[in-house]
Amino acid sequence: MAVKGLGKVDQQYDGSKLRIGILHARWNKKIIDSLVEGAIKKLQEFNVKPENIVVESVPGSFELPYGTKLFFEKQEKLGEPLDAVIPIGVLIKGSTMHFEYICDSVTHQLMKLNFELNKPVIFGVLTCLTDEQAEARAGLIEGKMHNHGEDWGAAAVEMCTKFN
Repeated sequence: MAVKGLGKVDQQYDGSKLRIGILHARWNKKIIDSLVEGAIKKLQEFNVKPENIVVESVPGSFELPYGTKLFFEKQEKLGEPLDAVIPIGVLIKGSTMHFEYICDSVTHQLMKLNFELNKPVIFGVLTCLTDEQAEARAGLIEGKMHNHGEDWGAAAVEMCTKFN
């Protein structure tokens, strides 16, 4: 199975004027921390200023959709609106149907938020069958895969700047 990631970015986008939010679940901390770090690293490579990267957390992946909506609203009320949010979570299959229900619900609601908020909401939720798959996609297993958080950071900047 080959997972190539975002691929070559078609141009160097300038994120210097953007405010990007990262909202992460707290489950699977080691994996989440790596994904958040990857997203921040890539945002900064696209010139997003460190002070314009706002990081918050919610209990789990199920809370990401509503948390994302509240996160946008909170920053708006503070007079510091976000241009995009990267909700980051990790769901790993267990022995019950819980995984399928959460994956489906979170995916659909995050997608809908793009249109409801009219802002990019980047899908930063790993849906993996094993712990090893999640660790690989977080760049924690040397030579196995890259850190998908980097893809999400790049996607956020591109979606905020490409069509404006």
